[in-house]
Amino acid sequence: MARIIAIVGDLMLSSRVTTSLTAAGHDVSTAPSAKAEFLQGAELIVADLDAVAPEDLADSPAPVIGFYQHTDVETKRRADQAGLALAVPRSRMVRELPELAERALAGR
Repeated sequence: MARIIAIVGDLMLSSRVTTSLTAAGHDVSTAPSAKAEFLQGAELIVADLDAVAPEDLADSPAPVIGFYQHTDVETKRRADQAGLALAVPRSRMVRELPELAERALAGR
């Protein structure tokens, strides 16, 4: 079980993220932003890249799974440049989040 912080602006999507990761056995908390005080103790961060810039997560204390709209190739490029552990389209994140979390946690 990992301590995961989710930064997701959309309430419905935030609920899906929390439910999916909790069902997989993780301890999930939400944060309003990527400020350091909200990320303390995180072993993994899941972030909506519409809510937080990839560059704001570059120095995060834990691996980051960022998700974005599948048509937004610029955000994907910025996430890769910022060094996020994974940057995936929103639809893939919704389908595969527990597996993506395990992959990111294994690579820390």
